[in-house]
Amino acid sequence: MSALPSARDVASARAVTEAEWRALRAESLAAGVDAGDSLDAILLPYQQRLLDTVSSHSVTVVEKSRRTGATWGVAAQAALVSASARDAGGMDSLYIGYNLDMAREFIDCAAMWARAFGEALVGEGVDEFLFEDGDDKKAISAFRIRFASGFEIVALASRPRSLRGRQGFVIIDEAAFHDDLKALMKAALALLIWGGRVLVISTHNGEGNYYNTLVKEARAGARGFGYVRFDFDDALRDGLYRRVCLRTGEEWSLEKEAAWRSKIILEYGDAADEELFCIPSEGDGAWLTAPLIEARARSHIPVLRLTRPKDFTFWPEHLRAADIADWCERELLPRLQALDPALWHFLGADYGRVSDLTVLWPLAIGRTLKRVTPFVVEMRAVPFDAQRQVQSYVLKRLPRYGASKHDATGLGFALAEAAAQDFGALRAEATMLNVPWYRENAQALKSAFEDDMIEIPADAEIVADLRMIQVRAGVPFVPNLRVGEHKDRHGDSAVALLLAYAASRATPLAYDYESLRTAAESRRDEDDDERFDPRRLW
Repeated sequence: MSALPSARDVASARAVTEAEWRALRAESLAAGVDAGDSLDAILLPYQQRLLDTVSSHSVTVVEKSRRTGATWGVAAQAALVSASARDAGGMDSLYIGYNLDMAREFIDCAAMWARAFGEALVGEGVDEFLFEDGDDKKAISAFRIRFASGFEIVALASRPRSLRGRQGFVIIDEAAFHDDLKALMKAALALLIWGGRVLVISTHNGEGNYYNTLVKEARAGARGFGYVRFDFDDALRDGLYRRVCLRTGEEWSLEKEAAWRSKIILEYGDAADEELFCIPSEGDGAWLTAPLIEARARSHIPVLRLTRPKDFTFWPEHLRAADIADWCERELLPRLQALDPALWHFLGADYGRVSDLTVLWPLAIGRTLKRVTPFVVEMRAVPFDAQRQVQSYVLKRLPRYGASKHDATGLGFALAEAAAQDFGALRAEATMLNVPWYRENAQALKSAFEDDMIEIPADAEIVADLRMIQVRAGVPFVPNLRVGEHKDRHGDSAVALLLAYAASRATPLAYDYESLRTAAESRRDEDDDERFDPRRLW
């Protein structure tokens, strides 16, 4: 009897083709070993194994694929634990995600389960309150559900001191993406003394991540940790796609499941091994998670792509200039004219010529201080003089153009210098990208993603660029690999966005002009009886 392959059996489970998956699943079904053949249970088999392990261990580490509904199942257990009386094992459930969106989603899910179970809630159910963040005395938004049992489910901030003075069932979700998981675990394990419980659940985020250390310890049976693992194929075998069909109202078939599997793997690209098949990537891990990037993506933001044939470089200069000017008038001008003239605008630029792209990324600072992308320009195989023409066209027409930063490393130096010559070195900065620069500027952009203070295009290639960024020794970097259908992208738009966000944090330089006549009129208004003397202006 042949078993379905998992990441432990093959070097890369994503290499299994659609036809191979159909054959393997057909063999599994014929042998009668398909665990997902029945959907009578509310939770799928791998979700049940997770909850069983949590119930029998003080500490459980879960190594999982994304898109498998693991947290959904855990919310059911949290509702049951906190709705129970103390003598029945009841306790507070303390959920810790790495951002506010996760907290709200978990609390809503737990409330749904509580109502489905018929548990008695206090008040209206979900309660939003201000949580005082330890020594900083800083009030931050948090969520909770209070039960008639006297216990509650609380979504806390991702800080070790959030657990100070608390007791209960700690759920650390997407643990590999927390800023200081080691300190958070130290604080959580202290709750075991008085009968608490700890669940660490996550997809991987790099080989060097502390979460991967916990996985190795749990897998080896060290420290008495419970251990559960399921990758994307494990979840499919347990009925994941059948459950998807049940929810969408579609009829399940082996062919549809195989096609859906291929589609999901294609969407994740080179990240599929880590995101879907529990294989940690080299380095410390991804800098931004896929769900976080996708949560900030907006479908109405256009990506304007300019490419030209190989012989375009050798067209007569006036024809090249006319062609680019026509493209700018047609593609850029309507979007530039639609920008809000009252908002400050900034720009980041990363340059390429043959293998890499040139990307111009404008950002506007909205009235709530959210950074909003109006559009993105990508240029491929465009000669440098044409790139300078497009760049100048955009910068000259950005309303309240405050500042821009231009990648001056390598071949980008010439275009960065040109921008400084055209618009002044104080506004258009030629930026040398190095480790200290990334260390100083990258975290601000990550925080904007986490706090819902940025909007980017919902574009698969840009999302792939952002997901490429990994962390090594605490510093984000773009690894030496290429992504995209034709392996023709190297994180270029991600670098442009980093530069744009850094520019938006700079103090804008505002220029104004007042004629002598206007100044004279202004001074005369101050004192009508005194004759104005222009020499008094100096």
